[in-house]
Amino acid sequence: MSDRSSGALICLRQVTKVYRTFAGAVEALRGADLTIETGEFVALFGRSGAGKSTLINLVTGIDRPSGGSIEIGGQRLEALSEEQLTRWRGRKAGVVFQSFQLMPTLTCAQNVMLPMDFAGRYVTPQAQYARARSLLEALEIEEQADKRPADVSGGQRQRVAIARALANDPIFIAADEPTGSLDSVTAQAIVAHFVKLAAAGTTILLATHDPELAARATRIVRIEDGRIVEPERP
Repeated sequence: MSDRSSGALICLRQVTKVYRTFAGAVEALRGADLTIETGEFVALFGRSGAGKSTLINLVTGIDRPSGGSIEIGGQRLEALSEEQLTRWRGRKAGVVFQSFQLMPTLTCAQNVMLPMDFAGRYVTPQAQYARARSLLEALEIEEQADKRPADVSGGQRQRVAIARALANDPIFIAADEPTGSLDSVTAQAIVAHFVKLAAAGTTILLATHDPELAARATRIVRIEDGRIVEPERP
C-alpha cells in the first residue's frame, strides 16, 4: 500500500519529551496524542514555548521522544537506528524552518538540489537541476534559481526552503513557524502556497502562534504547556 493512501499517516501515542538541564528536568511534551490523516493540512497552534517545535522535531526524526510511540506511514520511528532515521527523513519528511537554513554559498536551485543529492534521487546533476527549476517555477520564483539566497527577498528565500522540502516528494511536510520572520503580507502569501499544496494532496503540519494563519488550515490542533488539547475546526 502506498504511503499516500487514504487513512492515518501520522500517529503519536502518549509521546513525551524531557530535556535535562542544569536547573533540572523540563517536560516539553506531556503524553501527546495526535493523528493526522493523509492529505490533511493541520495547524499546530500555540504560544511560544508550548511545545510546537519539539513536536515538529519529533515527527521529522530530528529528535527522539523520551516515551510513547510515533508511527508515520506505517514506520515506527523509535525502531530506527540513527543512520536509518537520517535516511528515512531524507526521503519521507520535508522540513521548513522559520530561519530558512539555506546554504549561503549555493544558488537557490543548488539549495533545492541538496536533499536530492543526499538521498540519491534524480541521479544526475541535470535531472536534479531540472527538478529544482520545476519546483521553483511552481512556487513562482523560477527567475531566482541561479541567484544566491542573499540576493533575494525573505519571502523568496522561504519559497526556496519550501521547494527544498518538496525536493524528494516527501509523504508529508512539517513547517516550524515558517512565517515568523516575514511581514504579514508575505506571510499570507507563503501560507497561500501551503494551502495550494494541501489542495493538491500534500499532508502538511504547520506550527504557528498566529491565529489568522492557523485559520487557513483545514484543522487546528491546540497545544498548551506540552499537551495537545481539544482539536478545533477553523
